[in-house]
Amino acid sequence: MQTVYDAIVQNAAGETVSLSDYAGRVLVIVNTASKCGLVKQLGEIQALYDKYEKQGVTVLGFPCDQFNQQEFGSQEETMQFCQLNYGVTFPMFQKIDVNGPDEHPLYTFLKKEQSGLLSSKIKWNYTKFLVDRKGQVVKRFSPIDSVQSIEKTLPVYV
Repeated sequence: MQTVYDAIVQNAAGETVSLSDYAGRVLVIVNTASKCGLVKQLGEIQALYDKYEKQGVTVLGFPCDQFNQQEFGSQEETMQFCQLNYGVTFPMFQKIDVNGPDEHPLYTFLKKEQSGLLSSKIKWNYTKFLVDRKGQVVKRFSPIDSVQSIEKTLPVYV
């Protein structure tokens, strides 16, 4: 994989999507979990998407159940929860693994491009990656980094 745009994923409806569909846009890629204590970030991430979408920023949400099984069993439950409780309209995708033997190639690439503080492993839900308009991963934000910290970084890329 040369850029994020080379990744193939499954959207929330289970359809195959190439991230090349988002070429030329700034991306914020986040692994989400509906039952996580950090779930309030969904609303903040949605607000970021609402504010910057017309300027070419897209948020891509990837539900993940690897951290204490904090995601619903079905995609339908996840989508209903996100939409009803946080008004999520940004693109959401099928549940994936972000670590381990079944980790999605997208996350293998993201972690290779922007390693964490002590290792490349995703430590928890709501790890966020910022991707520039050329598909290059330019910054990684920890689960506890605020959405405002992403917003402060955006002007360089928007």
